[in-house]
Amino acid sequence: MKVLKFGGSSVGSVESISRLMKILKDIDSLEERPIIVLSAMQGVTNLLSKMAEGAAVGINFASDLTALENLHFNVVKQLIAVRGQNPVYTQLKIYLNELEDLLQGVFTLQELSLQTKDRILSYGERCSVLLVSHVAAQYFPDTMVVDASDLIKTDSSFGNARVKALESGNLIRAFRENNPGKMFFVTGFIGSNAAGKITTLGRGGSDYTAAIFGAALDAEQVEIWTDVDGMLTADPRIVKKAFSLPILSYTEAMELSYFGAKVIYPPTMMPAFLKDIPIIIKNSFNPAFAGTVIQRDSGHSIFPIKGISSIDRVSILNLSGSGMIGKAGFSGKLFTLLAQNSINVILITQSSSEHSITFAVHPEDALQAKRIIESEFELEIAAEKINVPELEENLSVLAIVGEKMKQTPGISGKLFYAMGRNGINVRAIAQGSSEYNISVIISHTDLSKALNAVHDAFFSVLKTTLHVFCLGTGNISSTLFNQIQKQHLFLQENNDIELKMIGMSNSRKMYFDVDGIDLGNWKDTLEGEGEKADLESFISRMKDFNLPNCVLLDNTASEAPVRFYEDVFSSNISLVTCNKLANSGKYERYRSLRECARKHGVDFFYETNVGAGLPIVRTLKDLMTSGDQIISIEAILSGTISYIFNNYHGDKTFYEVVKTAQELGFTEPDPRDDLKGSDFMRKFLILARDSGLILEPEDVQLENILPDNCLNASSVDDFYAELKASEDHFKALKDKAAAENKAIRYIGKLENGKVNISLALVDSNHPFFTLSGSDNIISFTTERYFHRPLVVKGPGAGAEVTAAGVFAELVNVGHNA
Repeated sequence: MKVLKFGGSSVGSVESISRLMKILKDIDSLEERPIIVLSAMQGVTNLLSKMAEGAAVGINFASDLTALENLHFNVVKQLIAVRGQNPVYTQLKIYLNELEDLLQGVFTLQELSLQTKDRILSYGERCSVLLVSHVAAQYFPDTMVVDASDLIKTDSSFGNARVKALESGNLIRAFRENNPGKMFFVTGFIGSNAAGKITTLGRGGSDYTAAIFGAALDAEQVEIWTDVDGMLTADPRIVKKAFSLPILSYTEAMELSYFGAKVIYPPTMMPAFLKDIPIIIKNSFNPAFAGTVIQRDSGHSIFPIKGISSIDRVSILNLSGSGMIGKAGFSGKLFTLLAQNSINVILITQSSSEHSITFAVHPEDALQAKRIIESEFELEIAAEKINVPELEENLSVLAIVGEKMKQTPGISGKLFYAMGRNGINVRAIAQGSSEYNISVIISHTDLSKALNAVHDAFFSVLKTTLHVFCLGTGNISSTLFNQIQKQHLFLQENNDIELKMIGMSNSRKMYFDVDGIDLGNWKDTLEGEGEKADLESFISRMKDFNLPNCVLLDNTASEAPVRFYEDVFSSNISLVTCNKLANSGKYERYRSLRECARKHGVDFFYETNVGAGLPIVRTLKDLMTSGDQIISIEAILSGTISYIFNNYHGDKTFYEVVKTAQELGFTEPDPRDDLKGSDFMRKFLILARDSGLILEPEDVQLENILPDNCLNASSVDDFYAELKASEDHFKALKDKAAAENKAIRYIGKLENGKVNISLALVDSNHPFFTLSGSDNIISFTTERYFHRPLVVKGPGAGAEVTAAGVFAELVNVGHNA
């Protein structure tokens, strides 16, 4: 025999009750008729409570009572045949008249006792069972309405009564034996005391009713039908990736329930736990789904934890002082004092020195607890043996739960790494020796971010989500967006990473979508729906989202975003940039940015500062991390200059080659921006600094390629005119190279702590001699690569390779998350 409990959402409307009937039809083939326990219709208990509390302060309840009547009458009208409606209308009217009399009494006396409130609340379940049983009677013979208050006996703690299990069990068994073959429809949530007065069973009371009936009758299982697919790994309203757990142990379910999982409440499980009866959480809106089985054994899982739960709001009190050290019974006295004043302690942690005790309470109890402690320990506080209790508010509890945690090393490390990397400060920690639960107290404002970050960390099979914000929508960003869109599935399947573009901005417009911007239509979205761009506002909005695993892309060439880099790092947001200005300005800023990123445990990646998509920065860092010593570095780090000198041969003039390079898009609108070597200088300066040198931009010796008359021309057209006039200057260099069978190269060299960038003629023995097209090349001479230097060569410019370099670094951020 099964006991099925249907919650408010499962009986909350005509459609829901129709679904319930289909579920009952599918299981009615069982040899023994199931027992159906029902909650009030969705929202009815809250409405009854509102009417009762309002009446107690003189608020008229007539309109709410009419709404309640219409809600129930509508079900009768739509789901019960006309010939069967009158008896239901009549009984509903009787209930509603009784309810009105009770509310009128409360209104007249301006007083609401817990006993009266329990009686008022009971009408929700009574009306629900009346309706559903009569609907069911049209499909099933021998349905029977059962008022649980006749069978479940409790003490007189109105509002949260304690069940007398033995007496209730005997009454339930006797009633079942006297009514064989009946399909019981039972009122959940209510019982009665010895005097026959209605009591309620507290939070999850209808689930509790189902478990009491199941235990009394040795049911095969208890099914709790609700509106979610079982117990989930986290709250799906906050963690979109949360998924249903197939199996939980009673202990795991109780831990998750205590720490905020609203699907089931701990008292519900106790009767079933004592009788070893499985509880199955099912979804009445998705009945085909298997749901979650709660049983004695936790079952096999590939994950080290079963779920992440939370308590939304808590306050903590910290009691400290030398007078607590070694004083036997101090903790006992403290917590007995709180218990005597009905203050529930959620979490406790104590330093091993016994110098301090920190405990969490519900916010509404916090000030009372503080006053009680100050009063009880008044003398000790006055003598400065105990400090005045410190109260901290606006906090939350996050808990990870699982029986297998104690068998898996590194659980705590993974938890704290996920939170630390996302800038989530832990105020207190509690872990029992059973290791079923590790709980941490954090700021309430960080709860959503923490839940998502920790969920990503422990359920990595679901992919790590990077929340990306991009500055700049030019060629590099446009190309990057295309690459991300094309590689989206590959990235998930092979790297377990999902990239979500949450915000983007150019100099005119900015746009945000917390669910992710469609990269297939980003241009139209940005132009059509974007707001006026404001860099400071963009950074502020990015921080306010407070998302986990957040990364900023700076794909601009502007100084403006650089001003915000340290603020970004301080907000625990990683940064990927192809903007060279931050790393090639003053050395103090270069150093400060690294220290800030390291302090906050975030990534600062800038591979594309030096070689676009070439792994130059990474190669240098790998050499140094492994303990190798850099002797010298030689490099050509300008694709534009490479192209020009690789094509300056034969009868071509220097003017013609430069003009062609501009037409092919290899140069800036003013080619002097490339040919004066300042971009090359910035790249090489970054490389020199990463090798350990403390250098300012002015410390780099830079030889000009162009004569002064070309550099000082008043316009681009004038520049080209001067370039034509200066052909003899360049031809002399070309002829000299040809005569010596050498190649012209513009080379940067780091040696003996100095950096020099100049024109050179290299022969066929030099690794740079065969350079072609717009390639870049770099040669590392180190202690390990002394006789044969380590050479990296390839395209060093262009949107495709630069975007690919940014993409690769995004993936690296994901791997570090």
